Amino acid sequence: MRTLVHLSDLHFGRIDAALIAPLTELIIRIKPDVTVVSGDLTQRARSGQFREARRFLDTLPTPQIVVPGNHDIPMHNIFNRFMRPLEKYRRHITDNLEPVYIDEEIAVLGINTARSLTIKDGRINEQQIARARELLCSLDNHIVKIVVTHHPFDLPDHYDGRDLVGRAPVAMNMFASCGADLLLAGHLHASHAGSTAERYKIGGYSALVVQAGTATSTRGRGESNSFNVIRLASSRVVIERFSWMPDNAVFGLAASEAFERGSHGWSAAAGSDRQTPL
Repeated sequence: MRTLVHLSDLHFGRIDAALIAPLTELIIRIKPDVTVVSGDLTQRARSGQFREARRFLDTLPTPQIVVPGNHDIPMHNIFNRFMRPLEKYRRHITDNLEPVYIDEEIAVLGINTARSLTIKDGRINEQQIARARELLCSLDNHIVKIVVTHHPFDLPDHYDGRDLVGRAPVAMNMFASCGADLLLAGHLHASHAGSTAERYKIGGYSALVVQAGTATSTRGRGESNSFNVIRLASSRVVIERFSWMPDNAVFGLAASEAFERGSHGWSAAAGSDRQTPL
């Protein structure tokens, strides 16, 4: 079994500083096998914000799979936005925009969906799809295959389909052909987990989409700051959501969901009470 911590939308430059120490201490106690950060490390892609994000990452367990988000591309400096969109991200966070971690049980592939030509939307291109296919299809079936992006491939019911990453259907067909299991994302500042079978009618296939809320930003959009702990075995996944509890000044377990892999992919485990606070 493997344990992942899934953080997203840190937004250094607009954070609640009181959350940093309790968040760090809890993640260290969890001892994840991999720490995942699915984009938007900064609020406005400024050097000081990236330095703050880097200091935070340096306190967290490794290995880490970190991908950029749309907020990590400069907004107001037009030259940098189009000519050097991720220069500061590369300098302060990592030069590897699409990191990979593989061991005997899991494979975690990061894909950069942030683009200069759009303010908030994201996209996956043909070269990225081909690279992901080469990696994912080469792995043994017993390995749980996990894809990390900032922009989501699936959405909660009340979200507009325009929030999906560009070329999502093309990528989903590739994921199906290679047996991708989990699709981790952020961007919406909303926690969510569910099967992709409701949106994508791909015969005999459904992945598990896992959305993380914002771990540290003051822009909660109606949801408490939160992050996910994902506990993985080859045929069962448990997703725990830890939410900020201001009365106690701690992140506490707020919900737990279990999913199982069957002949047609991933679905909620029998008797699993989805998104019910514990």
